[in-house]
Amino acid sequence: MPNTRKQIILNEILFWKQNKLLPEHYCDFLMTLYTEGEVEPEENVSHKKAVKAKEKRNFNLFSTLLVLIALVLLVLLFTVNQLFVLFIIVISVLTILSIVGAIIYTKRKNLLGPIFQIVSALFIFGLSVKMSIVFFDNHPIVLFVILMINCLLWLVAGILSRLMYFTISGSLGIIVLIGYKLFFS
Repeated sequence: MPNTRKQIILNEILFWKQNKLLPEHYCDFLMTLYTEGEVEPEENVSHKKAVKAKEKRNFNLFSTLLVLIALVLLVLLFTVNQLFVLFIIVISVLTILSIVGAIIYTKRKNLLGPIFQIVSALFIFGLSVKMSIVFFDNHPIVLFVILMINCLLWLVAGILSRLMYFTISGSLGIIVLIGYKLFFS
């Protein structure tokens, strides 16, 4: 067997052993089988070189960056007043892209699907709140209605798609809004 393929297999077996995907004695047997009884140097075999471990690291990095970029853009949307129109356009385009990404990755049953869904919901929420603040500044009822519509959309999306995080956030948002309206208005 070529050395690179053998190395990949050994890395995968070590990854299985580290994450207890197979019993330790099975992994030891497979390691002995693929090394043909020879002891592999430790620097060549590492569970961090396994394909699944690399994919997991890349996924974690990408999803963290995606959420951080979304949060930074939302903060900038509410703090920068000079480039208001530019931020609205940029975030609108990113909202459309994240909705498309959510649809594509959800159909593929990829773990990035829920992250794109959450980012899309945050962008829509931020845009709708910013628009209500800018265009209806002296009308708090408009902000209340827009917040209620966002929460209802989250609740409906959560129920129809069986997404617990949207169902809970939509329900809690509606409860908080109704409580605020009853006790503070």
